[in-house]
Amino acid sequence: MRILCLDIPAPGASLEKYAPHLNAEALHAWGLYKSGFIRDIYFRQDRPGVAIFLECDSVDEAINVMAEFPLAKAGLLSFECIPLGSFINWENLFAAEFKNKKSLKKRPSRVHDDRAH
Repeated sequence: MRILCLDIPAPGASLEKYAPHLNAEALHAWGLYKSGFIRDIYFRQDRPGVAIFLECDSVDEAINVMAEFPLAKAGLLSFECIPLGSFINWENLFAAEFKNKKSLKKRPSRVHDDRAH
């Protein structure tokens, strides 16, 4: 399941308070990327922060994964975790003769079972 995780800075959080944790934060993110949990990570353009796309079995798993980030453990931020699904409304654009054809087979997951927890 693809999950969009948006950071929520704690009241009073600042770059100065984040600074001692940033190296550990980057190393933790890199480990999650290598293990297949993090699929994409972006800097937000509307404010300082990140948008992270995770691949998890559930929203609860995503919440637990994000709670292990050093900044989250330090109480400096939390995350909103939003489950996403495939956009299936493409058929509304197609002619009626295509609507009744069998759907393509679902692609197998690319996440390996050897993910570190």
